[in-house]
Order: sequence, then C-alpha cells, then structure tokens
Amino acid sequence: MDRSEIEDIRALLGSKPRPVGWAERRERIDEVGSVWPVADDIALEPVDADGVAGEWSLAPGSDPSRVLMYFHGGGYCSGSVRSHRRLVTEAGRAAGVRTLALNYRLAPEHPFPAALEDALSAWRFLREQGIAAKQIAVGGDSAGGGLTLALMGQLQKAQEELPACLWLLTPWTDLTMSGTTLASKDSVDPLIHGGYLHELADAYLPVDMDRKDPRVSPLYADLSGLPPTLIQVGSDETLLADSVRLAGALGAADVAVTLEVWPYMIHAWPLWNAHLEPGRQAIAKASIFMRQYL
Repeated sequence: MDRSEIEDIRALLGSKPRPVGWAERRERIDEVGSVWPVADDIALEPVDADGVAGEWSLAPGSDPSRVLMYFHGGGYCSGSVRSHRRLVTEAGRAAGVRTLALNYRLAPEHPFPAALEDALSAWRFLREQGIAAKQIAVGGDSAGGGLTLALMGQLQKAQEELPACLWLLTPWTDLTMSGTTLASKDSVDPLIHGGYLHELADAYLPVDMDRKDPRVSPLYADLSGLPPTLIQVGSDETLLADSVRLAGALGAADVAVTLEVWPYMIHAWPLWNAHLEPGRQAIAKASIFMRQYL
C-alpha cells in the first residue's frame, strides 16, 4: 500500500502548532478540513432546521427525496459545516442523495444537552419536510458519530420511527475514556490523545454527570432495535477501541453491523478525500451501504 498520501495529510496536520483556545481550535479544524474545497458542481443552500443552522447539498443526478443527515465531529467543541463540507457533499454524490449538514451548538458555551437537543430538532425538521424515515440515512464522525447514536436513543424513547441506516465514521462512543487503544495508539495518532479527550469531555459535560450515561456514551446504551450500521475506523486511531467495542455491542444486540478497520488511516481520514485515495474508497463503500438500505 502506498502510504505517501496519508503521510502528506499527517504533514498538513503537523504544519502548525496545536492551537490552545476554543476560537483558535475551531478556526484550525475549519482550515484543515476545507483545504480542498467543495466541487464546483455541488449546489449548496443554507437552511434553518427549526432553529439549527444547516446546509443542504445536492450533486447532479442525486435524488432529493432521499437524504443523508450528517453531524460533524470536533469533540462537541469545534467543527462545522465548513470543516466537513467536502466530506459530506462527496458522500451525498456517491450515495446519490441530498445531504443535510448541521451546525449544532458547541460547548463550552453550550454544554450537554444542547447538541442532542439540536440533533432532535433537526431530525424532526427533516421529517416535517415530508421525508420518510426509511429514506433517511444518519451519519457522523467522532463526536458526530456519538451524537448520531444518542439521537437514536431519544427517538426510541419517544417511540418515533428510526432512519433506514447509520454511517458512523470513527465514532467517539465512550466518554469514560476506558478504551485500551487510548494508550496503545497514542504514539501514532496525530490528532486525538487522552488528555485532549478529557479536556473536551470536561467542557461538554456537567460536573456531576455520569459519564456512562448513554446520551453521551452510547457504548453503554441498550442498542437493540437500531437500524443497520456501518462503522469505519482507522487502525492508527486512539479511538479504535471505541469502534471495535461498539461493533461487538451492536452485534450482541442483534443489530446488523459492519465494522471496517482501515490500515494506517488516521482519525476521520475521509475528510481529505480530495487528496487521499483511501478517503475516496471509504466514501464509496459507505455509499454502497447507504444505497442498500435507502
């Protein structure tokens, strides 16, 4: 396997010192996420999803009646439609669907449960547009993957219909940080380290909150009844164990689950699909999965 492209991405990520403040971190993730812009043929449209700022995207030939609803990563404290625009729009193109990306509220200004409330509002907005649940895929990377699963729990609690399928890209599923790869992969992961995760969790969660609460750590949720789920994770991630354990828990709950572990890949590598062949391949596999269930 030619590893030169992923080494280029590592060099990009290490080209500047890691920022310290929240504003600086948000600007940095937007900068590196959008270094390769969205394709010229993508139609973008801002949307107010019942108070949640978002963005529609549609590639030529895609079916606007089928939707990928996507929650960006960033540890609940950063990330945006801008940082993930290239990933989301190309996933929509590959799957032949319209996409709805959301700018849910961020911590520490808006701690839990703000992001989850926004996710639920955006879901209900989408349903109010006349889109059937069976024509919706919900996805997210990192914290966005955890938020996707937390949303499923809220929908089940309200006895609402669930989407057709879930696409989880390197999801953060355990805010207790008990995964063994937090230590074993620390030296090879260029993005996510234990101390950083603890800082993000401290910013997102109330001080007295149980970090095994399934609304923030869906690894500990009752996962039975969830839709078919695709999990994609890189082998060079400190959060690898979050995905592996989630796949096991989903399987034990009789959920149809597919786990893909991509050699040498880093956290949320399909973000850089414009330059990274494995990023394009991962999106292509995710699109086949979504087409199967939509």
